[in-house]
Order: sequence, then C-alpha cells, then structure tokens
Amino acid sequence: MQNNTAISQLIEAGKWVSQKGWVPATGGNFSSRTASGFVVTASGFDKGQLGTHTFIELDHEGKRIKGAGNPSAETQLHLGMYKLIPHANVVLHTHSVAATVLSRVIKSHTLNLSGYEMQKSLSGVTSHLDTLSIPIFENDQDIERLGLLLSDHHLHTPIEHAVLIRGHGVYVVGRNYKEALRHLEGLEFLFSCELERIKIEGIEASL
Repeated sequence: MQNNTAISQLIEAGKWVSQKGWVPATGGNFSSRTASGFVVTASGFDKGQLGTHTFIELDHEGKRIKGAGNPSAETQLHLGMYKLIPHANVVLHTHSVAATVLSRVIKSHTLNLSGYEMQKSLSGVTSHLDTLSIPIFENDQDIERLGLLLSDHHLHTPIEHAVLIRGHGVYVVGRNYKEALRHLEGLEFLFSCELERIKIEGIEASL
C-alpha cells in the first residue's frame, strides 16, 4: 500500500474511534503496513484530529524514513506484531474503559469468550459456540521486553485478532483498516457485555 493511502485511512479511522470515546486525551496509536515499511502516529496527538503531519514513516526495521515529531514509545510493539503476524496490515491500539477494566478484572493470562453471537464479527470465527481467546499481558514500560513476551506467546499460540495489555488497553490487528475497525468494534461490544455479565453474576463466573 502507498504511504499516502495508508495515512488517509488511519486519519478516517482516528475520527471514528475518537467519536466512540476509545482514545481519550492523546492516548492510543495507529499504524499501517506499507510497501516501504509502515506508517505510525506520532506521539502526543489527539487521534480524532490526525493529519498528514501527525504520522511518521518507518522502514521494515523501524528506522525513520520521513516525518517530524516523536514516535510513540510503543512503535516497536507495532513493528513486532507486523513481523509476527503475516496477515496483519493494520494495528489499532486503543484505551477504552471496557478493555482497560476487563484486563484488570480477569486475573488469568487469557480472556476467554463464548456464547456471544458477536464473536462472529471476527474473521475466522463461525459460531457463537467457539471459544474466542484473547491473550492478556502484564503492562510494562520496557516495550522491548513486552515485545518478547508477545513473541514467546505467539510461538505456541498464534495471535490472531488482538491482545490485551493489563490496565492499558487493546491492540487489534486486521488485514486492512476496515477489518481492523470491524474487529475493534466487535471486541469492544464483547468486552462491554462481559463486564456487564461479571457485574450481574460475579467474577467467579468468569474464571
């Protein structure tokens, strides 16, 4: 994909995600794979007001090609996900209340969802009876170390749709930006449903 096209798509994604309230303040970061590497949002910008000046172009190894500003500290995590997941062409990282709280409420290292029709909004899921497993990783300011944890997990259990970072938010991947947005919206609905279920049935019912 051309860099300009990727940036235009992420600008539109930012407006939509911001309207949902999933990237408060200047939180979150978005990226898209391109022919020369990938483009990623620079640090410190409201994702609802992105422009061509708010992106940094990087090569396949994460070295800057073009763009001003500081890349997010989590840029290396985006790069790592592109290297790990061949079908990932877009990565959206958001900070919704549901994703952030649920990642703390669930004490295990995996959020398992089953019985929800909306699971089928995620590519490859064909039945509400399937178990949709989203890995949860401990938050870490050392992004290189966090990336190694994702890599180790992926070796035995490939990451397909998303990962949760405890107390931080969700990273969603897609083959293109429309799929990434669909995965994000579907997962946010599922996260909200699971939180409501826990409120009614208690945390023990989710373990």
